[in-house]
Amino acid sequence: METRSINPWKWQDQRNYVQAVEVKQVAGTLYCSGQTAISADGISSDADMDTQLTEAIKNLEKLITEAGYECKNTVRLNVYHTDTAAFFESFHILQAWIMKHNIKQATTVLEVNTLFETLKVELEATVVK
Repeated sequence: METRSINPWKWQDQRNYVQAVEVKQVAGTLYCSGQTAISADGISSDADMDTQLTEAIKNLEKLITEAGYECKNTVRLNVYHTDTAAFFESFHILQAWIMKHNIKQATTVLEVNTLFETLKVELEATVVK
């Protein structure tokens, strides 16, 4: 697999994403459903944004690795959250995970009115190999 980041500008570099990712010679593509702070027993978290974002990342990472893929090959990450201020106060958690795996992904971040039950954040990814 070969990837190429396309960035006509430089301002996105400090936000840990790229404007576009081209992928060639793909051996597989994993389209992940949105991952949230739901326990292995199916219980939705009612914790704060920091805790829920941390749990959603753990669940996404578990899904990616159990499918035989690597987090570093995430090429698309959509983030849905219910509170812009709280999400951006917790943004450093997501940035740390992205930097830990050296991920160069195209990203969209959207505030939504509500997510399932008590959930505050959901991460949807596309990963290649």
